Amino acid sequence: MRKLLTMLMIVASSSCSNIEKANPQPKSTFAQRPPIEMDVDPIMRGTIAGEAVLLGFNDTVVRGYGLVVGLKGTGSRAMPVEVRALLLREIGQRKQYDPLLSPNGSNARLLDTDDVSAVIIEGIIPPGAVAGTRFDVRVFAAPGTSTTSIEGGRLWMTDLRPGVLMTGAQQPFAIAEAGGPIFINPFSTSVAAGADAVDRLSGRILDGGTVLKDRPLKLRLATPSHNRSRTIQSAINGLFPRESDQKNDTARGKSDEMIELTVPPSFSERTGDFAQLIRHSPIDIGATEQTANNIRRSLLANPGAAEAAAWRWQALGKKCIPVIQELYTNPEDQPRMAALEAGAKLNDPLAVPPLLEMVKSGPKENRQAAIRLLAKMDSNPTIDLGVRNFIDDRDIDVRFAAYECLRRRRDSSVRVMPLNGRFKLEIVDAKKPMIYLTQTGDPRIVIFGDSSELLRPMTANIWNGRLLMRGELDDPNVQVFYRPNAANNPTIDNISARLSTVVAFMARPAGPRSADTGIGLSYSETINALHSLWNSGYIAGDFKGEQDRLLASIVKEESRAEPKERPEFPMESEVTDSLTTRAPQTPAAQLDSKPKISDTVPR
Repeated sequence: MRKLLTMLMIVASSSCSNIEKANPQPKSTFAQRPPIEMDVDPIMRGTIAGEAVLLGFNDTVVRGYGLVVGLKGTGSRAMPVEVRALLLREIGQRKQYDPLLSPNGSNARLLDTDDVSAVIIEGIIPPGAVAGTRFDVRVFAAPGTSTTSIEGGRLWMTDLRPGVLMTGAQQPFAIAEAGGPIFINPFSTSVAAGADAVDRLSGRILDGGTVLKDRPLKLRLATPSHNRSRTIQSAINGLFPRESDQKNDTARGKSDEMIELTVPPSFSERTGDFAQLIRHSPIDIGATEQTANNIRRSLLANPGAAEAAAWRWQALGKKCIPVIQELYTNPEDQPRMAALEAGAKLNDPLAVPPLLEMVKSGPKENRQAAIRLLAKMDSNPTIDLGVRNFIDDRDIDVRFAAYECLRRRRDSSVRVMPLNGRFKLEIVDAKKPMIYLTQTGDPRIVIFGDSSELLRPMTANIWNGRLLMRGELDDPNVQVFYRPNAANNPTIDNISARLSTVVAFMARPAGPRSADTGIGLSYSETINALHSLWNSGYIAGDFKGEQDRLLASIVKEESRAEPKERPEFPMESEVTDSLTTRAPQTPAAQLDSKPKISDTVPR
């Protein structure tokens, strides 16, 4: 009996031991990672940004090496060895081929000519951008080459990657690509207009970049919690319900600390706005009026929180309009602008009169901001008629803003003339003559005042005699002589001296002479010819280029502090390409460092 009891005790002990080892208690995520301390501004309490961090929120700078072809002896066959190898590899992978540069079908000797140039490409991808999103890129000659100009060239399609510019096997995966004809900005240098100060080593390809795959946005909760994750997910889906052609819900919980976001199709071209609205959305979507009043009180106590207040009201929606209307005439600039911004973006018609009054008599920065807000509002004749009054404003930046507003609103005072499919000519009803060039989006040449004509008498010699223009004082027409290159016969035409006619003639395709033919200049060549005419005194008024927003955005992103990885908040590589990579060396720094580069010109 004693032996039997002993055996039973041994079996029971062994069984308990086995059960304990076979079912160990899993360690909780919360125990592994302590909560993140969130420093939340009072006006942001109760928002998603007060309890979670949005991953992928910053713009992503992408770069790459590429090859510009079509240069006429202004390129360079000298380039760094590693860049040469990279270009040949990418050209082979893409199976790109040029019969003029490689008549035997081989690219082995493609780079052994001064008609091509190795270049660096830079661009900015907005947060949450979806596959297929187009963006502008900047192109400039790579250090270590002897290129003298990339004007008139075309960038072969090439990959763009986030982070530091590299050539080896450790390159990040490509997330975008770029290619297309390059245009040179005649105002790219800081030298005053009047001299030929054009930087021909740097250019733009408008809408030349394409995002290859969706750039995901994710929310990571500061304190992991399944219940809180579900609450935030429900709040987002309540504010941004699934649209008809949207595959997934806007918010999908992946764990107790991670929520994956899908950009709704209606925000595909405004992904930055979507990201801001998510951050400023309330977790409790019930008491809208009370929340709007709380934001108003916080803003009046701290006017410096104007930007956050504007986004918070927008996230609340139209129900908060009665609350913000009280601030449309507030004597303080910041609360008034915050309320008007929210009111305009929520399409409150009562925001229109105070915005127009601000354009008329407000500070310079507020005047432009007010016009930009009016541009985004729904159809309203009061806006169109009101903004037309500023198309000849004394402030040239206000004139630009008024034009962009009227164009966006498709007002009849801005007429669009498609030319050769590569860029547009736009005519603006104005009294003060001016030529305006765009540097973002679709390429445009804008003429203020359709009555503008070339000043005569005139004799213009452009591109060493390839383009000649001559006009007499009493003749309404000008004679145009153009020779594309030394091998072609010249064309001689008589056209109207009206500036819009001249631009259209420059851009229309060449062919058998008729009323619909021209000389087939590219966007860059047309700008160059117009700038030469203006510089010689044959075009009246101002000749202005759009502000270089791309370069400003790149500099802004590079100036951000290097992100520090925190052990309690590890980054996920698939969603934080722009957050985990080290700050890249700026192009200026690359040029100033003057690295020792081998001369790889074939002998």
